Amino acid sequence: MKRTLAYALFAALATVVNIGVQDLSTRLYGGAYALLLSVFAGTLAGLVAKYLLDKRYIFSFTPRDAAHDGRTFILYSLMGVATTAIFWGFEFGFNHLFHSKELRYLGGVIGLAIGYLSKYHLDRKFVFQQGTQS
Repeated sequence: MKRTLAYALFAALATVVNIGVQDLSTRLYGGAYALLLSVFAGTLAGLVAKYLLDKRYIFSFTPRDAAHDGRTFILYSLMGVATTAIFWGFEFGFNHLFHSKELRYLGGVIGLAIGYLSKYHLDRKFVFQQGTQS
């Protein structure tokens, strides 16, 4: 139960980081592809924040060295491809349907929540196997 609450808290924190970076990005740059760039920047910021929190506090994972940490991060990122598609689908879908920044962010939050729920199971099974990953 404690792990579930911590995971939910960290997912919420990573969501705030993601949406916050998106909002900051659109405030700093409003040119061509601003929406795409903001979503990409938010996704990257949320990914890094979530990885750092998950590996330490959720999965108690200690990499052997920097190369092992890098490989683990790449695998963690690859596990997030499908969940990122869910997140982006909701965010861009809400943007297309409602033409509102606030509702686009709501779509992003919904997509992230669905994605994080499935990502936990992928990470537990394939990425952080009790520190036995090679």
